[in-house]
Amino acid sequence: MTSLRFVEQLRDLVGDVDVVLSDIWGVVHNGLESFPEACEALHTFRQRGGTVILITNAPRPADSVQRQLRKLGVADEAYDAIVSSGDLTRHFVADHPSQKIFWIGPERDSSIHRGLDATMVPLEQADYIICTGLFDDETESAEDYRDTLLNALERKLTLVCANPDIVVERGDRLIYCAGAVAELYRELGGEVIFYGKPHRPIYERAMALATERRGHPTERSRVLAIGDSVRTDLAGALGFGIDLLFVTRGIHSEQFEGIEQLDAASIKELFGHPPRALMRELKW
Repeated sequence: MTSLRFVEQLRDLVGDVDVVLSDIWGVVHNGLESFPEACEALHTFRQRGGTVILITNAPRPADSVQRQLRKLGVADEAYDAIVSSGDLTRHFVADHPSQKIFWIGPERDSSIHRGLDATMVPLEQADYIICTGLFDDETESAEDYRDTLLNALERKLTLVCANPDIVVERGDRLIYCAGAVAELYRELGGEVIFYGKPHRPIYERAMALATERRGHPTERSRVLAIGDSVRTDLAGALGFGIDLLFVTRGIHSEQFEGIEQLDAASIKELFGHPPRALMRELKW
């Protein structure tokens, strides 16, 4: 590919697509309000026979994600199902019922433990760590956790990251996520298990849900991912063997300001391997 242009409409890309795996934060909403045209685009794709699975690095169960979407004005009709990194993390906890957990994350993520036989303890008593985010993502960064992580490293604790995102858009600001803490722990030499994009299990679960809804498997050539992150959405789609529509209004928005077309050098610098197409914001 020698150039990469912006497209204006989703309908120009989905003539040969049966399943859309759409990111949520940055594509459907920004943490404070939904994007009506994006919601309408997904709804219209469904009305025309397509299946939409929302695929998110939210460190909460799918039903909690759905409640948040409803509060932000995203109608249930915009999608068929949700798969979250929180769900996959819950499976890990359920598979380790006798082990004690040191939890790093805000109280709003407590639903990740709901209904599980999970024992929360101080770091000194823990068998492993779960990180769903920062205790206060309005003021903290990963560096605020360096001493805690060094103590965890001395005890050779595994850190389970329930949200591999480094940053996420909240209104017009970027805030740090669990991925920032997890990456610091990995840099220090700690063992990290990541659940969510760009890792395969979340895509496999999404495709299983799509198969349930459609009644039969879908060829990956007929699947389109939509997302706004090079590190998670693009890398995950490429690793899973599906195309990606890259939405530039999200966390990389400043890098695309004023750009109408990317040449080969810019594509390599920004993406490495290019997405299928670029769109400033999702529209039908």
